[in-house]
Amino acid sequence: MTKQKATLLLADGTVFSGTLIGAPGTNGGEICFNTGMTGYQEIYTDPSYTGQIVVTTTSHIGNYGVHPEEVESAAPCVAGIVVNSFSEVFSRLDASGSLQDYLVTAGITGIADIDTRKLVRHLRDAGAMNAIISSDFEGNLEGLKQKLAEVPDMNGLELSSKVCTQEPFFFGDPAAPIKVACLDFGIKTNILRNLASRGVYCKVYPAKTSFAEMEAWKPQGYFLSNGPGDPAVMHYAVETVKEILGTNKPVFGICLGHQLLAEAVGISTYKMHHGHRGLNHPIKNLMTGKSEITSQNHGFNVVREDAEKNTAVEITHVHLNDNTVAGIKLKNKPAFSVQYHPESSPGPHDSRYLFDDFISLITKN
Repeated sequence: MTKQKATLLLADGTVFSGTLIGAPGTNGGEICFNTGMTGYQEIYTDPSYTGQIVVTTTSHIGNYGVHPEEVESAAPCVAGIVVNSFSEVFSRLDASGSLQDYLVTAGITGIADIDTRKLVRHLRDAGAMNAIISSDFEGNLEGLKQKLAEVPDMNGLELSSKVCTQEPFFFGDPAAPIKVACLDFGIKTNILRNLASRGVYCKVYPAKTSFAEMEAWKPQGYFLSNGPGDPAVMHYAVETVKEILGTNKPVFGICLGHQLLAEAVGISTYKMHHGHRGLNHPIKNLMTGKSEITSQNHGFNVVREDAEKNTAVEITHVHLNDNTVAGIKLKNKPAFSVQYHPESSPGPHDSRYLFDDFISLITKN
């Protein structure tokens, strides 16, 4: 691969120089880091990363190529990628191609050969901010700063209606005994696989689908998916969740779905300093006293003080690194949610019992 220079510019003026990977061009977004040691294809295709430049903290990226079954959506969703050492050569027999070709086809611009340890330490101290990667502005830092100023702030940004399916679709066995309506805010495919493997026939609806349309299908439960953007501005989704809760049918929310369930019962959300993204986040289940290692990807969270004061809500899980709320359940409704990803693609399988809990709620209901 012929090496071409590229520049990474952060909103606070920090500059990194490296080499271009992926497609030539200029892409901006909110920069964040993921501490996972594997699973880069699943990370890049996760719709929750829409509008974000992802820094991977593991040293080598691209060394096992790409595989058609290891995707969470139809194409990469990231705004850009930042890596230390990039490998165009891959060594997995069943890989379908190189990560480089995959990124070029998707039009994703990235940068390699920079000190990602230094960058991550900077982001941990300075917090989340916008950034831009470019191979077009060599020697023109002022021009790149002007392009960076055009990148929208993630705070107050609604993205789910842009990344979700535009038409309803089915997933699973039509003869399955349980029907669940899945509200797509940027749903990961492995969530649907986990539901289908437990005897669920899913109908996946666009983010702005009305409650009446979903209820007309007569589902036995509702699922609220993960997704990108700021939950505080998704008023349309919050109102739909309130209507769903009125049915007393079981509800399960993951990540953004967790935040929207919280907003629907009066718990506010906030933008985190630099978020939780990785495969090794420790969570404590307050119901069982057991801990689990989890996969996480979120830059927003629910306000713990609001949750503690809400008499209709019980906090079920907490993040052991910073004591933030990682799960809630409603005391008077068959509804619960978690801030992390029990479908764990990639990641550990400690939390997949939550899908079983959802099925049990439906069965009992």
